[in-house]
Amino acid sequence: MEKFDTPEEELPDWAKQKPSTDPPSEIKSDLYGAVKKTVFILGIALLVFASARNSLTWHCERFWGASKDVWSNIWTHIHEDLFRNNDFLLATMGINIFLTVHFWLNSLFFFYLDIFQPQAFKKYKVQDNTELNTHQVWKTIRVCLRNQFLTLIVSVPLYFLSTMRGQQFTSQDLPTFHYVLCELCVFIIVEEVGFYYAHRLLHHRSLYKHIHKIHHEWTAPISIVGIYCHPVEHIISNVLPLYMGPFVMGSHIATSTLWMCIAISSTQVSHGGYHLPFFPSPEAHDFHHLKFTNNFGVMGVLDRLHGTDASFVKTKAYDRHIMLIGLASAKERFPEEEKLKIAGVKTKAC
Repeated sequence: MEKFDTPEEELPDWAKQKPSTDPPSEIKSDLYGAVKKTVFILGIALLVFASARNSLTWHCERFWGASKDVWSNIWTHIHEDLFRNNDFLLATMGINIFLTVHFWLNSLFFFYLDIFQPQAFKKYKVQDNTELNTHQVWKTIRVCLRNQFLTLIVSVPLYFLSTMRGQQFTSQDLPTFHYVLCELCVFIIVEEVGFYYAHRLLHHRSLYKHIHKIHHEWTAPISIVGIYCHPVEHIISNVLPLYMGPFVMGSHIATSTLWMCIAISSTQVSHGGYHLPFFPSPEAHDFHHLKFTNNFGVMGVLDRLHGTDASFVKTKAYDRHIMLIGLASAKERFPEEEKLKIAGVKTKAC
């Protein structure tokens, strides 16, 4: 029998269920509550966009229009000068080299935090008292490099599918600013659906022990763990959910590359182990690595719809799952009960 849930007594306080005396989180995990919340958020967003449309779009168009020749010239240099109008070479070798460099440059920042543990960043560490295992890190690096090479191989058939769908490559076909924003919205939705259901499938008992268990060797993940996985998982859970959005939209390869850079950075933050100010919160996915049975999606929308965040919303980790605006850490804003008690005792002693 595989271990699909960490026993409650082995969890840190912030990952345990809150005492029944605590006020419940103001959230409902039922379908009606999720739909109502989603409609409310989208409605407010549309109202804000509509009210700001005239001034906002005017400024965006000024920026985009002023810089259009710059972007066009850069892409002309890439497509015509570097790759000699060879769309195949650009879409396979060129883009994959660029994304690989992007991935490892991002990783250097988190490696610095994990190796040197600067005092100023310790308060942002999600899981305390975790140390890097050198052997495990090198193993993870090897697997990541293997999966990146696999991505290069898979990009060959995906290139032919994309060209059949009508993917553009030239600078003359670069999309407008507004259309890029529209495409990114579609990409996010498609990835959420694709990743959530692929991820839940990989947690099925018949697949988990053969495929997904490798990824969960890290209960306290680091940034590169996002692509530390079985080759089958890498294709169906990492590559295809990212690819399907641009395929559906028939997007320009420049837009696809921008989207993949954003998605890679987001994945590295969610696995990075640090809840940093002004960065997306990694609390939900860190909780998933710790407990295995909650938080299968990226944004959490489908987790709410399916109730697969039921345990998470009852923990201190859920309270901390916010974007930090300011330098105070999530632990400082939402301290654990035991630490509050200790602080209270010290205050009285003084």
